Amino acid sequence: MDIIPKWISKLDDEDIQFIRRFLLASGSLKRVAAEYSVTYPTVRLRLDRLIQKIKLNEEQQADTYISTIKQLALEDKLDFNTAKLLISEYRKTKEENDHA
Repeated sequence: MDIIPKWISKLDDEDIQFIRRFLLASGSLKRVAAEYSVTYPTVRLRLDRLIQKIKLNEEQQADTYISTIKQLALEDKLDFNTAKLLISEYRKTKEENDHA
């Protein structure tokens, strides 16, 4: 019986190690920041990106365009504001075409 959720299997080793450290630090971002020798905002950003990556993996959207845009944003190949704009415009255009 495979009890490991699919979203975990899609994470890389670095993400898994971050989650491990986060749990061992009892969820204290301040302690995780000290362990990585980085600032609290850096760890918070890392956690926010990990949350987004997990959400993206869980969504399993049928629309590959939106999934691709989100993945590019998660990989820092596209900033989040541009990704939001592209997705918003795409959805608007798609909705207009569906009603035409």
